[in-house]
Amino acid sequence: MQPILPPLKPIPIKDRVSVLFLERGQLDVLDGSFVLVDKNGVRTHIPVGGVACLMLEPGTRVTHSAVTLAARVGCLLVWVGEAGVRFYSAGQPGGARADRLLYQAKLALDDAARLKVVRKMYELRFKEKAPERRSVDQLRGIEGARVRKMYELLARQYNVPWRTRNYDHTEWESGDTPNRCLSSATACLYGICEAAILAAGYAPAVGFIHTGKPQSFVYDIADIFKFETVVPVAFKIAAKKPRDPEREVRLACRDAFRQSKILHRIIPTIEQILAAGEVSMPKPHEEAVQIAIPNKESIGDAGHRG
Repeated sequence: MQPILPPLKPIPIKDRVSVLFLERGQLDVLDGSFVLVDKNGVRTHIPVGGVACLMLEPGTRVTHSAVTLAARVGCLLVWVGEAGVRFYSAGQPGGARADRLLYQAKLALDDAARLKVVRKMYELRFKEKAPERRSVDQLRGIEGARVRKMYELLARQYNVPWRTRNYDHTEWESGDTPNRCLSSATACLYGICEAAILAAGYAPAVGFIHTGKPQSFVYDIADIFKFETVVPVAFKIAAKKPRDPEREVRLACRDAFRQSKILHRIIPTIEQILAAGEVSMPKPHEEAVQIAIPNKESIGDAGHRG
């Protein structure tokens, strides 16, 4: 018997809205639509198939049908803490391929290949080759020193008082405005990076520079884009001293993501840095599931403009 409706065709990650934050409501599927229903019964419709990631803050409840629909269309659900600075759990958007995961793990477990990947990350992040004859730990130390200096320079550029990168996720209000802005900004970036990593079939926990955390690879990839996207935004908002810095940062990050076309770049960047390890990717098993969110089929050759 043929289904009444055609099968869903998920929109590629690069063509989606980057991230939406939701709070104080119940996510549900009503009358065929994905909606957030607040305590007064007001519905806010969400085009879930065109969103890369939904960040669910405290006060959000999710029905089984909502999770099912989000998984079918490849929208990542991430449960976060207040202001999005703590990741509690994430729902995989489906279709993770074992061949990609094994490839990533093989690179991470091979010391020589891992160092090549880390050097490529360093090159992409700082736009220069990494120093020769340095270990991963040494490169991590060099990176940390450069990052601290970049924070200082940006704080000076935007005339923002700056001491150090420090915040307590258990007491959000205790942090100063620049740190709160930075935490909110990086949380937005982590969300879309994790969505892209899972959609491509890789594991968020298998990192190269960062290790031992559930989102180690997310931090690795986000760091490549951080200083060209969200960090300047955070300092720019902090300089204005807004009443609600977290909201202002989210809106500004949304615009920055659109302008930089970051969703077009994340997955190709992942493939580029992993290829630097010079390890061939294993062929997918004949019974392997298909890619969760495939790119659209072209109607012409590579130069076609249709």
